[in-house]
Amino acid sequence: MPLSVGDKLGSYEILAPIGAGGMGEVYKSRDTKLGREVAIKVLPAALERDPERLARFEREAKVLASLNHPNIAQIYGIEDRAIVMELVDGPTLADRIGSGAIPLEEALKIAAQIAEALEAAHEKGVVHRDLKPANVKVRDDGTVKVLDFGLATAVQSGARESAEGANSPTLTIGATEAGVILGTAAYMSPEQAAGKPVDRRADIWSFGVVLWEMLTAKRLFEGETISHTLADVLRAEIDFAKLSRSTPLPIRELLKRCLDRDLKTRLRDIGEARIAIQKYLANPASAPDVTNTGASRSGLGWRLAVAVLVVIAAVLGIGWWRATRSVEQPLKPLVRLDVDLGTDVSLVSTMNGANVIISTDGTRLAYVSQGRLFTRRLDQPKASELTGTQGATSPFFSPDGQWIGFFGGGKLKKASVEGGAVITLCDASFAFGGSWGEDGNIIAGFTLIGGLWRIPSAGGAPVPFTELDRENGEIVHRWPQVLPGGKAVLFTAHTRSVGGFDGANLEVMSVPDRRKKILLRGGTFGRYVPTGHLIYINQGTLFAVPFDLEKLEVRGTPAPILEDVAYEPTVGSGQFDFSRNGTLAYRSGGQGGLVTVQWLDSAGKTQLLLAKPGFYQRPSLSPDGRRLAVEVLDGSNQDIWVYEWQRDAMTRLTFGGGPNQNPLWSPDGRVVMFQNAVGMAWIRSDGAGKPQQLTKSKGNQWPWSFTSAGTRLAFFEASERNTYNLWTLPLEGDGQGLRAGKPEPFLQSGFDERYPAFSPDGRWLAYASNESGTFQVYVRAFPDTGGKWQISNTGGAYPMWTRNAHELFFETLDNRIMVATYVVKDDSFLADKPRVWSEKRLGNQVGNVRNFDLAPEGKRIAALLAAEGPEAQQAQNHVIFLENFFDELRRRVPASK
Repeated sequence: MPLSVGDKLGSYEILAPIGAGGMGEVYKSRDTKLGREVAIKVLPAALERDPERLARFEREAKVLASLNHPNIAQIYGIEDRAIVMELVDGPTLADRIGSGAIPLEEALKIAAQIAEALEAAHEKGVVHRDLKPANVKVRDDGTVKVLDFGLATAVQSGARESAEGANSPTLTIGATEAGVILGTAAYMSPEQAAGKPVDRRADIWSFGVVLWEMLTAKRLFEGETISHTLADVLRAEIDFAKLSRSTPLPIRELLKRCLDRDLKTRLRDIGEARIAIQKYLANPASAPDVTNTGASRSGLGWRLAVAVLVVIAAVLGIGWWRATRSVEQPLKPLVRLDVDLGTDVSLVSTMNGANVIISTDGTRLAYVSQGRLFTRRLDQPKASELTGTQGATSPFFSPDGQWIGFFGGGKLKKASVEGGAVITLCDASFAFGGSWGEDGNIIAGFTLIGGLWRIPSAGGAPVPFTELDRENGEIVHRWPQVLPGGKAVLFTAHTRSVGGFDGANLEVMSVPDRRKKILLRGGTFGRYVPTGHLIYINQGTLFAVPFDLEKLEVRGTPAPILEDVAYEPTVGSGQFDFSRNGTLAYRSGGQGGLVTVQWLDSAGKTQLLLAKPGFYQRPSLSPDGRRLAVEVLDGSNQDIWVYEWQRDAMTRLTFGGGPNQNPLWSPDGRVVMFQNAVGMAWIRSDGAGKPQQLTKSKGNQWPWSFTSAGTRLAFFEASERNTYNLWTLPLEGDGQGLRAGKPEPFLQSGFDERYPAFSPDGRWLAYASNESGTFQVYVRAFPDTGGKWQISNTGGAYPMWTRNAHELFFETLDNRIMVATYVVKDDSFLADKPRVWSEKRLGNQVGNVRNFDLAPEGKRIAALLAAEGPEAQQAQNHVIFLENFFDELRRRVPASK
């Protein structure tokens, strides 16, 4: 959108061009309404059709609008793809440096104001990422203004690589992901130049480079080409002897801390740099005279030692004090904020980890609602859905907060917080937690049985990461957390894959030597927090215990700190997350999943079936439609109950001893099949007798469908590769019970196949498979003749046949019921396009937790729906934030000395 002198843009008259870059053209303009001069940045016409550039341009406006500081150029408004900004008079810092080195006192005053601007931005969660002298203006009165937040310039196509790396165009390749270079070459941090994720420490490096240049009038990194410059940023030794000998020792030490390539030891807070500079300016005489080489040991040596202590106190001490201050220091009170995310939000599922998470810097929330992923900055009123995330579960942020990893459709995926294409990283049959390390690798649990896996965040083949302690009966590791520094990983270990995770262990593995140790027995979902504590959940209560990060040991006795935290003991997940600035976000409600069982018809009308709210899963209707078998969760127990609604009576069939789940009626209604810790079992449906084991297996076996005659059972079983295969089992019955023949494989394709359902005539088997990358419903002939027919087209699971009509029901990934009409011609199965049976969404289904069953007449379903009422509604869409949670931890559970 090029403009000429005299053109008008709304109420603004163009006076003169100021400058231009790849992402904007800037004009001096007059606000005809207010009679003031302003700067207007407009998007070049050539880039108006580029969604990425346009999005970045608009993002700059939003970033600037969130910042209000005297050292940051102010935004006045937006006018037709133009940002109206404060017009800052005076030369740029690059112009000023062009005249020679800036005197020490003046340079430090400028640096202190730059630090104040960056500090204000960092407190808002904003990282500049393009700090350089050309982006700093100095007014005649000495006031500093930092410009161009939001990476406002971009590489121009066909631009020749320049020897002037300091003025090279900002390099951008696809947003802010790892593997991407952003910023200007000479001022980039090493992690930026390497394309790794960045945080506020990148700005601290750039601040050091700019301060060096002010003091020396020479660029710290200046190669023949941009590539040479980047290579120097990554590897070249920094010769601090090039600084003037008159540079005070505190400033030398500050520069060394800012220009430390090791992120772990680089200055962590720009506010510490500001304080160190202001401390020196307030009393320059206290700094040692580094030019006085003839000073005696008792003179210069003593003063040098004092100066070093001062620098350590000013530059290092503040950050250390914030993290380790003693209980004598005043601690901020705990502040509880109960946030309603909106009536359209449904946070029902607790099966696959925290479905509400907060970014590391505490500025952004992400949550899963109705099987889709949403993200929202906490300073904005609305959330945005990330497209392509249907079926999402178990989200987790990248270290820089720019990406969200999640599971869905049998895959581990990632999506930018700004939106765009979803990227598949690897296959993942289950969703049992992920943690994104600073080294660019993700540690994840995605197998029902087995250890953790390591996956490159750019995608690739998973590599086994932890080994099970089989001698002590371990069969699963899940819910990992990469500890700070990346040298160890915390996780939950258990001797059961399902159920009883209140009795699991919290373990840690040292990455260099792969040694594991048990930290605590009796808890799950452990998380290390920067106060030096380990927090975890047991029976809905959050506990804390001091933890030595260096020795990987707990200190003292765990103490309860928060009750009524939502969790799921059947898989060990907890509903809480925290940011490094001390905010805890959690969902209340103790054990998650409070629902009712209701009749639902195609018009969306409901009628209570099992009115009393409870922790119900996997409803199963008897063949005559008069009784309901359902799995009931009670703490760490899972048991099968039968509800007879005409008598309003509940009969318990199983009594603890492990997970008893997934009830399935025999066609004659006499027995109920179910899965237990050993394999598949059955019990009389009237409650008489004891459970009888039908099969035994090392892998989980899920009974799913009988033929109408009851002579064969279809089930699916976990394979050694932690996918599922389909099997059928011949059965014999004598009126007293069931006996099993030899299992026969039906489908073992290498993909994940589940939920096999026999058609009423026994000729066809419907099932779900992830062979296309997303679970879809298919039909094959039984016995299998090699042909198959895809029924769903937007994802699906849990196929169910009507008895008297040629209809096949299934559920979509966003929890809606669909139905497809079909006909059979000879040996071909012909299905119509599926149609929505009911717009009403069911409670979230996760993994193998089926949430509905089809009534015998095929006109309605028994569905799990969220319990209604104020408390239930609050549990669905409310998130509680505890501000100053770290201070509360220090107060109630003092860390060991």
